[in-house]
Amino acid sequence: MNRALTLHDLIVAGVMVVAGVLAGLLLRAALRWLGERARRTRWSGDDVIVDTLRTLAPWAAIAAGVAAAAAVLPLTSQVGRNVNRTLTVLLILVATLTAARVITGLVRSVAQSRSGVAGSATIFVNITRIVVLAMGFLVVLQTLGVSIAPLLTALGVGGLAVALALQDTLANLFAGVHILASKTVQPGDYIRLSSGEEGYVVDINWRNTVVRQLSNNLVIIPNAQLAGTNMTNFNRPEQQMSVLVQVGVGYDSDLEHVERVTAEVVESVMTDITGGVPDHEPAVRFHTFGDSRINFTVILRAGEFSDQYLIKHEFIKRLHRRYRAEGIRIPAPMRTVAVQQAETPVPIPHQRTVGL
Repeated sequence: MNRALTLHDLIVAGVMVVAGVLAGLLLRAALRWLGERARRTRWSGDDVIVDTLRTLAPWAAIAAGVAAAAAVLPLTSQVGRNVNRTLTVLLILVATLTAARVITGLVRSVAQSRSGVAGSATIFVNITRIVVLAMGFLVVLQTLGVSIAPLLTALGVGGLAVALALQDTLANLFAGVHILASKTVQPGDYIRLSSGEEGYVVDINWRNTVVRQLSNNLVIIPNAQLAGTNMTNFNRPEQQMSVLVQVGVGYDSDLEHVERVTAEVVESVMTDITGGVPDHEPAVRFHTFGDSRINFTVILRAGEFSDQYLIKHEFIKRLHRRYRAEGIRIPAPMRTVAVQQAETPVPIPHQRTVGL
């Protein structure tokens, strides 16, 4: 038989609860201080861990205070078990949510560090979050005394029916996982499909790949279609790319002089323009005797795909200005048309035969 509740029990229980709340506040303040120190490091993983612990630690301290208060109170065994079970379930839920935040944050951090862009491959993040939450849910059921064996059996049988009903969705899911695992495409890459779509990969989720065009429009491509089409990735194996510009000069030009002047313009563009590669060695390659000029290709270098447009723009402007100053002529296409006038035919008088 339990003893009667006294004022001393209430005071001690209240002290335990207050101590737990104060401990939670102190832990939160300490973790905030650690968070400021963690932001100064290069690794973003410590920021994720500290931020999520700021949620878990105070709740754990408060739950410990409540559990200690329940221990000093003269509660029945059944009530004591219910209180402990409730606090345990609460801690498991908080720990599960915290673990989901920590693990998904680390996965996102690793994905960003591998791709080198601010976007994230949410397919891995979502799969990780679902797995962690599902495990936490099963632990809660087991803690509450619910047997999870029949549930797992039902999920196994129902999973087959769901897989048959969601064939297209699962095909896109596994195609997205394959694309990321094989590192064929990563967020931030500039790609061009054989069907004509092109742009920067913004995200690869569980169903679609989101591509942002240079016009800032978004193209949504199913993962299965992306995995099964011909594609050019302009960021692999390296992000820098060659930029080819076709030029022509007149037949009376000194080609050595033309090559030297063009190389000087290339060097200035590579040094001055954002996106140029300063250590690129200028290359001028003559290749064709055209109808009215000698054609050649100028090879420049761009840091990434979108940089080529400004580089071409500035190169053509500077090259045209420099050619005019050096007296190098860029002839326009000409055609000589010979017109031969036909002789005027002599008219034949109309003859008529009259019968007698």
